[in-house]
Amino acid sequence: MTPNDIHVESARMQKGIEDHLGIDGSLIFDYTQENSTVKLNLITVNPRHNQSFLFHTEHGTDKLDALKKMFEYVRSYRERDNSFTIQWVSKEDSEHRELQTSYFRARNMYEALDKLYFGREVNSITVYSVVMNPSA
Repeated sequence: MTPNDIHVESARMQKGIEDHLGIDGSLIFDYTQENSTVKLNLITVNPRHNQSFLFHTEHGTDKLDALKKMFEYVRSYRERDNSFTIQWVSKEDSEHRELQTSYFRARNMYEALDKLYFGREVNSITVYSVVMNPSA
């Protein structure tokens, strides 16, 4: 596969992920090289309060492999992961000091909190409740 083919395929897969999630323009594909693997953090940005959260992390042999794994996850995450509602307040953002409600899919409560706190200091947010939602 030529470098141009890889870029075209990556763009196609990223668009497919956005379309599947119904989140247009509010996703960040953050790639990091870790030894011989590539780590892909898929980050969502909530336009209402401008906070970013981790959606999911995948590892691959290269960017395209990590992206393919992410695409597979996105296609099946609702069946695999539990749904959580977290109510929280930002201590740092004076504009948004009101109670916020965010929703996460995770294996357990701890993973949901990790997604909430991703990329920020633990003391920057006060969590008021974490509730596992009933499955429908």
